Amino acid sequence: LRFQRRFLAARPLRSLPWPELEQSLRTAPDSALLADILHKTILHPLCVKYPPSAKYRRCFLTELIKKLESTAAEPLDELYEALADVLKEEEESTHCYKNYLLPSGDSVSLCESTALISRGTTGLLTWEAALHLAQWALQNPGLFRGRTILELGSGVGFTGIVICKTCQPRTFIFSDCHPRVLRQLGENIQLNGFTPEPDVTCSIQTEPQGQEVQGQNCQNPKVIVAELHWGSVTEKQLLALRADVVIAADVVYDPEIILALVGMLQKLSTSRAGRKAPEVFIASTIRNPDTYQLFQAQLDKAGIRWQVIPAQSSCNFLYDVQPDVTILQLFI
Repeated sequence: LRFQRRFLAARPLRSLPWPELEQSLRTAPDSALLADILHKTILHPLCVKYPPSAKYRRCFLTELIKKLESTAAEPLDELYEALADVLKEEEESTHCYKNYLLPSGDSVSLCESTALISRGTTGLLTWEAALHLAQWALQNPGLFRGRTILELGSGVGFTGIVICKTCQPRTFIFSDCHPRVLRQLGENIQLNGFTPEPDVTCSIQTEPQGQEVQGQNCQNPKVIVAELHWGSVTEKQLLALRADVVIAADVVYDPEIILALVGMLQKLSTSRAGRKAPEVFIASTIRNPDTYQLFQAQLDKAGIRWQVIPAQSSCNFLYDVQPDVTILQLFI
């Protein structure tokens, strides 16, 4: 199962449990074990439909074959056939799929860029803090159930799709500012069985209607994709979204962005029109302590109180590394 989860999510190959496999094969050389791994990874229906990159699958199969050939186990034709099939594929694409298995038995499939920076943006792949925020949401579903959620900087959509599939929000508003990211985000939302509302997709110029309808089926939340520029969004536009909860992941990485983010949070706090202020949660991977401290200093300067949410012991979606991720709750 550890092979399966890590492989489907295309985690680094070095993070897969190779030593345990070698130990098992030394104890009992049996190609049936490798056949089982093959069927739970390369031949898994999710991988067949939404495959990781050809390079990733090729390296994985090559490593499996090495393990098999280092033992006295019977050769496994299926393994060589699978490698031949991957080698026949067209040259490497700029996009690939990652599949994340949820505790409910459901899964999230995402089309992502194979490059860290693509088309001038870092928003075309899932970052660590998004995985942690999704894990935290799974442990706190009551915060989202039956409520309207606004996600800032949604990127390719992982956190929001997990919440839509598991936490029963009434409305989920994905938002970003980069046109290519918004297009990929919309495709990933549909890939996972949700249909963004017509007429409001990619624009909050049009006020979302009907969010206050009582008794909405939260098993199938209303989903909106909004183009949201933190620097230019107006208080009126933010009020129209009627968010109960605001979340964001890995949005604190550049001083200019931090100023725009804090400015927008101030607009959120003054655009309530008698409504209760939304609850705000921001997850960040601490890559540069100075940048993160600047964010906290700007919050203090704006009069926005904050507290650190105690971290969960581990993240189901990361498997291999546990980076320094902090979730802040902001009181606006």
